[in-house]
Amino acid sequence: MEEKLARVTLWLKKVYGDQPVPQYKVNARSVDILHQLAECNETRDRDVSLLIDDVKQKTAEYELEANYLQDLLAQSVNLSLTCLSKMGTHYLNALVDSAMALETKDTSLASFIPAINDLTSDLHKVESRNRELELELTTFREKLTKALVLEKRLQDDLKKTEEHVMVEKAKADSRTQNMKFLKNKSEDFKFRIKAAEEQLVANRMDPSLTHESLVSLSEKLAELKQQTRPLKKKLKSYLDLTPNPSLARVKIEEVKRELNALEEEFSAKVDMMALSVPEPRKHRFM
Repeated sequence: MEEKLARVTLWLKKVYGDQPVPQYKVNARSVDILHQLAECNETRDRDVSLLIDDVKQKTAEYELEANYLQDLLAQSVNLSLTCLSKMGTHYLNALVDSAMALETKDTSLASFIPAINDLTSDLHKVESRNRELELELTTFREKLTKALVLEKRLQDDLKKTEEHVMVEKAKADSRTQNMKFLKNKSEDFKFRIKAAEEQLVANRMDPSLTHESLVSLSEKLAELKQQTRPLKKKLKSYLDLTPNPSLARVKIEEVKRELNALEEEFSAKVDMMALSVPEPRKHRFM
């Protein structure tokens, strides 16, 4: 710890120089933190110093190269920067700027041509990519247009469906109300029918006069009428035959007897129904 503290003290004196070093709490943790800061600071100072030395060295090299080129121009073509015209200086600066933009190692034609070729190749690639992107954009626009048209159509269909649902809902509500009304009426009719039946039973009504009995008698009557129709047709067929006095008379008598028997049975049943019906009474049903 004493070694670290001594190094920290030297580093703080170096950092603050002539100014007094601020007081701080000396313990193991604070000394460790300051020691790490000192190491990082010294490492950074060494890196910065190396970078400065490198820049100075490159600057010296560039100055030497610039002086060499100036001497070469002056000796070979008797040309110097001071004797160049304004236009010449402008062209020279443009040449230097082009070399820097193309990142060539020098301004020779052998360096410019590959750099320009690479730049042209990159330009063609970018243009090709732009054409592909434009094609994709056109396709996307067409799909987007179709999607918008489809969305509009779906919205119209949805609106029509909602309107249809509202109409059907109103109809369903109306039908529900009608069913409820009919159900109430049915219950009311059942109650009235039951009350009427109880009142009829209390008045000793003949059971044969109930609706079920009358319907049954009506069905039997229709059945008897149906049974008489073939006999009447048979009798009519005999009446249309060429007269044979003895045979025809016998057949006619047989058919007449059958017909009379059915008519007597029918009349008896009708009379029975008439006798079973009591005299009408005046009742008032509430």
